[in-house]
Amino acid sequence: MILLYLAGRSLRDPRYAQALSERFGRLGLAESATAPGGIWLHAVSAGEVLSAIELLRRLRQRFPSQALYVSVTTVAGKQIAGEKLGGLTDAVFYAPLDYVWIVRSLLRRLRPRLVIVMETEIWPNLYRETKRLGCGLVVVNGRVSDRAFPRYRLLRWFFRRVLAWPDAILAQNKVALERYLALGAPSNRVQAAGNLKYDFRASGLEAPAVIRRLCESAQPDAVWIAASTMPPAVEGDPDEDDAVIAAFQSLAQRHPRLLLMLVPRRPERFEQAARKLEEAGVQHLRRSKLDENARLELPGVLLVDSMGELSSLFPLADVVFMGGTLVDRGGHNILEPAFFARPVIIGPHMENFPDIADEFRASGAVLEIADAGGLAGAVGKLLDDEQTRKRLGERARELAEAKRGATEHAVEVAGKVYSRSLPNWSRKSGWPLLLLWPLARLWQMGVAADRRRKKAASVRLPVPVISIGGIGMGGAGKTPLVGHLARCLDARGHRPVILTRGYGRRTHEKMLLLAPGESCPAARTGDEAQILLRSGHAALAIAADRAEAARDAIGRFQPGVFLMDDGFQHWKLERAIDLVLIDSLDPLAGGDVVPLGRLREPLSALSRATAFVITRADYPVPWTALEALLRRLAPLAPVFYSRMVPVEWVSLDGRNSLRAGELATRSVSAFCGLGNPASFWCTLRQLGIEPRFHWAFSDHESYRPRQLRRLASQAQSTQSGILVTTEKDVMNLPEDAARHLAGIELFWLRTRIEIEQEPQLLAWLLARL
Repeated sequence: MILLYLAGRSLRDPRYAQALSERFGRLGLAESATAPGGIWLHAVSAGEVLSAIELLRRLRQRFPSQALYVSVTTVAGKQIAGEKLGGLTDAVFYAPLDYVWIVRSLLRRLRPRLVIVMETEIWPNLYRETKRLGCGLVVVNGRVSDRAFPRYRLLRWFFRRVLAWPDAILAQNKVALERYLALGAPSNRVQAAGNLKYDFRASGLEAPAVIRRLCESAQPDAVWIAASTMPPAVEGDPDEDDAVIAAFQSLAQRHPRLLLMLVPRRPERFEQAARKLEEAGVQHLRRSKLDENARLELPGVLLVDSMGELSSLFPLADVVFMGGTLVDRGGHNILEPAFFARPVIIGPHMENFPDIADEFRASGAVLEIADAGGLAGAVGKLLDDEQTRKRLGERARELAEAKRGATEHAVEVAGKVYSRSLPNWSRKSGWPLLLLWPLARLWQMGVAADRRRKKAASVRLPVPVISIGGIGMGGAGKTPLVGHLARCLDARGHRPVILTRGYGRRTHEKMLLLAPGESCPAARTGDEAQILLRSGHAALAIAADRAEAARDAIGRFQPGVFLMDDGFQHWKLERAIDLVLIDSLDPLAGGDVVPLGRLREPLSALSRATAFVITRADYPVPWTALEALLRRLAPLAPVFYSRMVPVEWVSLDGRNSLRAGELATRSVSAFCGLGNPASFWCTLRQLGIEPRFHWAFSDHESYRPRQLRRLASQAQSTQSGILVTTEKDVMNLPEDAARHLAGIELFWLRTRIEIEQEPQLLAWLLARL
């Protein structure tokens, strides 16, 4: 059935078929390109997209390093989103069909922490799967239309369950709130939060140049905009295009210099409107065919057969008639012309905006007509009376301005829900669960046996050991924190020595002891150990058996403290402090051990932690849900937060450097080989860099010349003159890397770690030592 529906829609509008794969959740986005922890906002069509612009702008300010995704349902919505949301979003796509397997697949691909649904969209499977995976869910600008409410109420038994899933429902007004409650939504999750349309940003909009030139050449005495006109909804309704054209012909006799801008709501009505104008013998031009030489004789009509330009035209108007109000369709948004202090004429149907309509009527901020027959008289009255026009428009503007604030409230609620969410995007079900669960239990038993054996033979050193480790596979930011603590302890005279395995080194030396800053190639140390060595703040003891390496290091360096890199599972060495890092981008690491998830040990192992550091916490803390989990597992362990701060870009040869934000306007491509490449993509986003392409290699990738040549070739084909990467990846480049890059510049990002309440963390560490 759904295939027949999709085929029918595609036949009616071929554009619908251009991205059918997106309806099935296939976006063409590589998983490495979608950083976890983002926000997915779903709008329906052009109107919701336009309403969401200011919300998206505020979300981008509040969540600067998180991905923002926008989905739409209609072709018009996709077009408008593509035109209006550039720079605000990371991807725009068609919403998936509301089937469990499609929605679940897309959620796992995007890995959002928060899903925001605009206005009237109630998709049961989207709601259910969002909450099943632990993501936050907020309905914003919510309403239930007059037409839908009676049908929904008959299915209250069903909607009561569906509406229990959102964490918050922000209704447009009291009428919408009461309808949600009548459908069974929990009263403690629904609130009347105002209408986002009140937060429309009127400044900065400018009509397209070709339309401005047309007005300048035509020199109309008055401009009337008939906005968002609609066809009949029920028997007896007029066709609003017919009503507008008839009113224009009547007014043209008394207003020979009148310019009408006719703006049909739906693209499929453009051709029909053009035929009506032709048949009526009205002088007209089409927006789609305007050029810089276009001229229009007055009285005449400009048929605006385009999408997304209506808001920018309101400043040109003397009078606005809002369509959808003469027919039984519930009306359209009158706030946009109101913000420009333009007088608005409406018909009797404003059921979609009852609060707005009532307030405007009570304040005398709108001119209402009973039927299509009154349109010419109402427009003529305002054209003839400049004082009435100005008074009506100014009242409308004052009323609209007084109602701002819904967007800011929505962002505050979104922030709270975001903080309370703890998603597990990798949660398995069905046959993968049946297949992998036994293997995960075998892994868990093997790890437990290994821990018992090594703990029985563990070594206590005469020097205190601080272990910095994690519980999940992949990078959590351990090495930067080790380096930072080494610097802090060195500055306080504690003579730190770093114990590390030296992962990724390409020699087979059993042990390597290196003084701070000592010269040694990365092939012998490994990439991360090389970064720590070059920092010059601590000696390094590199070996698989870190207990043996520590004993030798005591004899050579006389350390005051050992820092054991990635030591949470190194049970052969006793430690004074177990500092466990939790990656905020993927805190649960799949929620289970390998291969069902990406945990090295069950989450219960976190009870051994002495303290936690939540890394990559760019969003304002605290993360309440994650903190609550950690405190349940280790009630006495304090929780700290850290984030990586970009410092500068350094050229491959080290001779040149650029400010961190200096590449935002350059043509750049990116690559990295990290345990969590999404962390680097997030940093680039934070710096305003949109790479022409980004390639993720395996963690600790040792780059070969042919890989560099492929990178250079891809950069040239995308007209990208600069490649950027991380400090860790530079350590893994061959010595003659510049030769293989064939003139493409390469910069790596120098970063520093920031720890919230760092003095308290250091004081706590020193007290424990």
